[in-house]
Amino acid sequence: MYICQQNEAMSKKVTPYKESELGKKDQIRQMFDNISENYDGLNRVISFGTDVKWRKRIVAFLKDKSPNSILDIATGTGDLAIAMAKTGAKKIVGLDLSPGMLEVGKNKVSNKNLQSTIEMVVGDSENLPFEDNSFDAITVAFGVRNFENLEKGLKEIYRVLKPEGHFLVLETSVPTKTPFKQGYKIYTKHIMPSIGKLFSKDRSAYTYLSESASVFPHGEAFNNILRKIGFIGVENKPQTMGVASIYVASK
Repeated sequence: MYICQQNEAMSKKVTPYKESELGKKDQIRQMFDNISENYDGLNRVISFGTDVKWRKRIVAFLKDKSPNSILDIATGTGDLAIAMAKTGAKKIVGLDLSPGMLEVGKNKVSNKNLQSTIEMVVGDSENLPFEDNSFDAITVAFGVRNFENLEKGLKEIYRVLKPEGHFLVLETSVPTKTPFKQGYKIYTKHIMPSIGKLFSKDRSAYTYLSESASVFPHGEAFNNILRKIGFIGVENKPQTMGVASIYVASK
């Protein structure tokens, strides 16, 4: 029953602008361009700052692995890419569809004098502009649910990850235990979109972010997709009562 529900959720296509004739990928680019200026501040408010703690756990994991090269897909304004400079990696590439988000990220990288380590590039997660086996580690924070074709994007990640390299995903999930499940539903369906509408010029964006999180295959369902692609050592680590998960895998 659980697997059937997850498969049904996967088949439900959620896009930011329901009346738009653009494909999901173009809508995602447009949405993040629209909210880029306020994204960081709103993210801290909506997540109560817990997203910072989750990113630190990814950094701690990778620091122990000593990667030389890291690709951060859906890097947005570069929070995770910048934090991963602490891993000691010599090369970090932050890739994103949205030029608006990347512009904010480039300014942050410059302000921290990390230009020699971090490169921010416009790119498509489903058609990565890199050779096979290019990176020691690849990360995606709050981005895989925005892939237009999830399995295609994951196959591309597998392709450019080096053998024995590490793949980490930080993504929202849905708590399964009472009363967290009910509280999460109320917060994400009603409160979070309302906060987003108050402070963002794009009224559809935070409704989409909430809806896309609710239908994304999380937990064991996502683990199984990773295994299907070919990843090994797949494990998910629920965060903060199950409102997010860190998925760890290797090639």
